[in-house]
Amino acid sequence: MQHIKNYINGQLVEPVSKTYLDNFNPSTGKVYSYIPDSDEQDVALAYSAAKTAFASWSITPKEQRSKYLLKIAALIEKKLDHLALAESIDNGKPLKLAKTVDIPRAAANFHFYGTGILHYASHAHSMEESAINYTLRQPVGVAGCISPWNLPLYLFSWKIAPALAAGCTVVAKPSEITPMSAYLLSEICIEAGLPAGVLNIVHGLGGKVGNAIVSHKDIPLISFTGGTVTGKHIASVAAPMFKKLSLELGGKNPNIIFADCDYDKMMHTTMLSSFANQGQICLCGSRIFVERKIYDKFKTDFVAKTKALLIGDPLHENTKIGAIVSEGHQQKILSYIELAQKEGGTVLCGGKKVTLDGDLKNGYYIEPTVIEGLAYDCRTNQEEIFGPVVTITPFDTEEEALMMANSTIYGLASMLWTGDLTRAHRMANHIHAGIVWINCWLLRDLRTPFGGVKASGVGREGGFEALDFFTEPKNVCVRL
Repeated sequence: MQHIKNYINGQLVEPVSKTYLDNFNPSTGKVYSYIPDSDEQDVALAYSAAKTAFASWSITPKEQRSKYLLKIAALIEKKLDHLALAESIDNGKPLKLAKTVDIPRAAANFHFYGTGILHYASHAHSMEESAINYTLRQPVGVAGCISPWNLPLYLFSWKIAPALAAGCTVVAKPSEITPMSAYLLSEICIEAGLPAGVLNIVHGLGGKVGNAIVSHKDIPLISFTGGTVTGKHIASVAAPMFKKLSLELGGKNPNIIFADCDYDKMMHTTMLSSFANQGQICLCGSRIFVERKIYDKFKTDFVAKTKALLIGDPLHENTKIGAIVSEGHQQKILSYIELAQKEGGTVLCGGKKVTLDGDLKNGYYIEPTVIEGLAYDCRTNQEEIFGPVVTITPFDTEEEALMMANSTIYGLASMLWTGDLTRAHRMANHIHAGIVWINCWLLRDLRTPFGGVKASGVGREGGFEALDFFTEPKNVCVRL
């Protein structure tokens, strides 16, 4: 059985402790590989390599850094089928989704920042004949990048690519639940000839590896995507050390649907925004608010389409709902479905654990679930479930829809469906979220910054103007 290795100083190495953790295939519930049980010793080695490499990488011409990133992007594209298969097995997501979304977007991340860095520029201001002021931004140093399990390579690359483009070196930790695509990225970086120590990937538990990265006194920047509770802990450790922080945290995203929308387009996209990747995407719309005049029609159609979603082997072409990422997460989701019923909700479809046949009988599957009849401020509608569970609620006025949409502690993303352009802009202005998608979902230009408000995080990822891998602007004034 395969033993995944850390990637430190350009080499694949065993953890210092020589101990490993089980890596489960969620579609079968069986161990299929082993993960390094790394600790602060491995992080120390990774930091030492990154610090040494930073001296040369930070002054490597951006054209050369670009070439490395573009080569990595090309290799990801070349190995798309292999990476997608690994991620589907590791994560439980449908193979088709990994092939069409996750791996292509990972390649796109490296390609975008590999080309974008060539066009990054600072500003200069002339004070007539007395002086010139210019803004200087430099790579901040060794960046600590910690990514989640739901979109393993996609979100991992979203942190690593801009850091490397900016001239930082990196100590990165992928999720211990889904380590395989990060391990394969290590092999790709070796094949691409990336200089030793520029990128270091340390596998292991958050309490050991993640905490060691966050608390390391000489790692000046932390970029983290994950749960809000973990984000609070990271902030409590990093803030007193005055580290730069980018925290992309939880979401409880509203999907607001007005009667004047393009109904067929809305329904098609709402199915995706509700259940893609088993609802395990931070941008999924888990609270659906529907204008009352079309509520009954929407409920009938939405429930029928949800019941028709095929639950099965993630490797099969027609599978729409794959496995939940872990047994523990499966139990969490089921507990919230039980809670919803205790809070007075009615399960319109789904709500149960699914047992498949053969090798899949011990996999972690849940029926996609639609619930109605819940108060907007109950726990089910306020707490992040992160699974194939949505609630539907009717509304009568814009004000009521906004009140319910903005009622949670989260503010990551939102969706708005209407044919009224004036209403669209008016509502977008009042929705408390980092992203408002109008008549679409998951559509974004990488040049724009991404992130949430309230308990959904601080800082922004994406877009060079918001790039946190540079130092804060330094003003230099030259007297003429």
